[in-house]
Amino acid sequence: MSPTLGDVVAALEAVYPPATAESWDAVGLVCGDPADEVSRVLFCVDPVEETVEEALRAGAQLIVAHHPLLLRGVHGVPANDPKGALVHRLVRAGAGLLCAHTNADSANPGVSDALAAAIGLTVTGALVPNADAPGTGIGRVGELAEAEPLRTFVQRVADALPPTAWGVRAGGDPERPIRRVAVCGGAGDGYLTAATAAGVDAYVTADLRHHPAGEHLARGPRVPALVDVAHWASEQPWCEQAADVVRRAFGGTVDTLVSTSRTDPWTVAATSRNTGGPA
Repeated sequence: MSPTLGDVVAALEAVYPPATAESWDAVGLVCGDPADEVSRVLFCVDPVEETVEEALRAGAQLIVAHHPLLLRGVHGVPANDPKGALVHRLVRAGAGLLCAHTNADSANPGVSDALAAAIGLTVTGALVPNADAPGTGIGRVGELAEAEPLRTFVQRVADALPPTAWGVRAGGDPERPIRRVAVCGGAGDGYLTAATAAGVDAYVTADLRHHPAGEHLARGPRVPALVDVAHWASEQPWCEQAADVVRRAFGGTVDTLVSTSRTDPWTVAATSRNTGGPA
């Protein structure tokens, strides 16, 4: 007999407790009957049309997504609204949706542990430790087995993460030796000061903005080099981690699928072919 949807949710929330989510966040079960049986679960970063279609086509009874579907307050979910349409489609198919966002960010292991592992880091601690729950916190600090130049490290990151149109970019001396590294899955320029205080050689995160990045690098060669990746790519490794939680909890009685849909919003990139100055 397959476990129930409620059983699967309980197993995941034991690892990613909803109580540890930020107060502004919207995590937990969005739709689905906890009493329904579950034999297949799809894991993804974004609960969007592509991943819902992928899950239903595969016969999954539950989608586990990192990003919330209904982060902002809503007063209804009409079927003619893009997000409401997804809720209606899931309900009609008898499928549930569970979102684990900042509770998965701060968990140990969590989103940044998965990112660190993908890059090849040995984690030594949290970037911003949670004082109320030792061992947890936002971001991770880790080390490579051997130092390598920043230009080589950037290629390592690009090769480790799923490809996107944006790719990976970095700021800093291309020949700077990189060994001690901080990572933060998702938007992380709010932790630039923490990365500097951690004494790392490089900081890998997503959604770095022009002014915070420029002001950080202007402080001189002692601050960490910056490696900016696509938001979706930085969090996609977590899907396999979360899938493993379900595998361990139910001993193979639940099929686990990691989404193959690239839900990064950017689809085209180009670099200038103009290598000279004004004509």
